[in-house]
Amino acid sequence: MNTPATTAAPAPEGSGSTALEAVYIKTTQDGRKVEVIDGWVCLGGVREADNLIAMDEHPNRQAIAKAVPGATHVAGRLPLTLPEAAVAQGALSIAQRQFDASPAGITQRLRKAVWAKTAAEGVE
Repeated sequence: MNTPATTAAPAPEGSGSTALEAVYIKTTQDGRKVEVIDGWVCLGGVREADNLIAMDEHPNRQAIAKAVPGATHVAGRLPLTLPEAAVAQGALSIAQRQFDASPAGITQRLRKAVWAKTAAEGVE
């Protein structure tokens, strides 16, 4: 059985931390890897979601539970079991804690915060 693995690469000079490259979550039935890469849950290296949704909160939970009985969370269109979701959430949390102090990084964080506030107020 495959176990979650983390690989790290050097971060940009002066940041004092390492950038997380990939955390293995699982392999799908068709052979594609599900990994957390730079704060995104990715399927076959392609970004899928940047957060997890509990099945209780998902609008299509009945169909997902019927198709994948052990699923407790969903990342985009990927159902995850509780152990897989725990590994994914841990990797997403680590990625969120890493802070890019460059002007571009700060601008990106502000842009995300403004968008989250706007979306929370009902604008899509």
